[in-house]
Amino acid sequence: MKAIIIGGGIGGLSAAIALKRCGMATEVYEAVKEIKPVGAAISIWPNGVKCLNWLGMKDSLQQLGGPMEYMAYYEHLRGQTMTRFSLDPLIQSVGERPYPVARAELQDMLIDAYRREEIHFGKRVMSIEEFDDGVRATFEDGQIAEGDLLIAADGTHSVIRPYVLGHQTERRYAGYVNWNGLVEIDESIAPANQWTTFVGEGKRVSLMPVAGNRFYFFFDVPLPKGLAEDRATVKTDLSRYFSGWAAPVQKLIAAINPETTNRIEIHDIEPFMQLVRGRVALLGDAGHSTTPDIGQGGCAAMEDAVVLAIAVQTNSLGVKDALLRYQEKRAYRVKDLVLKARKRCDVTHGKDMAVTHSWYEELKSETGERVLSGMRETIMGGPLE
Repeated sequence: MKAIIIGGGIGGLSAAIALKRCGMATEVYEAVKEIKPVGAAISIWPNGVKCLNWLGMKDSLQQLGGPMEYMAYYEHLRGQTMTRFSLDPLIQSVGERPYPVARAELQDMLIDAYRREEIHFGKRVMSIEEFDDGVRATFEDGQIAEGDLLIAADGTHSVIRPYVLGHQTERRYAGYVNWNGLVEIDESIAPANQWTTFVGEGKRVSLMPVAGNRFYFFFDVPLPKGLAEDRATVKTDLSRYFSGWAAPVQKLIAAINPETTNRIEIHDIEPFMQLVRGRVALLGDAGHSTTPDIGQGGCAAMEDAVVLAIAVQTNSLGVKDALLRYQEKRAYRVKDLVLKARKRCDVTHGKDMAVTHSWYEELKSETGERVLSGMRETIMGGPLE
């Protein structure tokens, strides 16, 4: 049995590795000639970590992950501590720790685990069609690939999604812009073992440690979409949006490298329940494009990969039946994650400032119990719990 995987990002490679682990032949086709990850880093929460462990990358992941032991929120103007607590109760209750990692390094880890020379780069899919006992993908260069099933892991702009759904989908602007990148750790900005977040005015500035003595940082600002801003103006833009914020925020802005800082307008897609049509299945952002507000986009794609492989391996009523089992196990889970992220997005980014100010007040009395309980609930919904 052979699977054609369209997309060589986190989801596509996780699926390819998972299916290969279960004894399937796989072919991976990636549209770009060289993968350049969108975003500087990613927080892999314990549900995602367990999926990568299951895929055989436990030791490799630990080499990439930063030592994130605490979580803290600070008031934006004077930098006063609103709350700070250990992540250890979460780790002990779910049986694994989170790992913030640089996206490029995670991508390389997945590529190496699959085998770089087996990935077909520069292959942009033009059309797909099913026949009696298989599925065929035709690429823009005229190449044709055939297999028993096809996994569409071609991202939020998926060209295969309309085939599965029977209609186009619209991306929804979430209302804010995110700047992100990597800087050398400076403990006068934030502790090296802590997820640090400054909040105020519906904005946030956050730092997470990754391997290599680096912080992953991001700035969020509610803004109209389509502003004429890019890397050339990043320091000026951030200095303006965060004028008057605490000294560590100003120091971070001064430290960033505009050439390696990304600016992303954040979108999601209204969740849908159909992830499968015949021998074709959606996976990752192609099936559930979400905002990054609960850190579950990449983790959900890893979960998809594990569930898909188990479904194909353990069900004997044919490919179509196995993919329906995958859909049944994933549709409600990923819908829930998209909507949870959207709800958190609105609270964090001042969609209703009265609600956001109430959240700020709640943080001042937060012991960690409420925050960790919400994380635990999300994590424990994964397939390897």
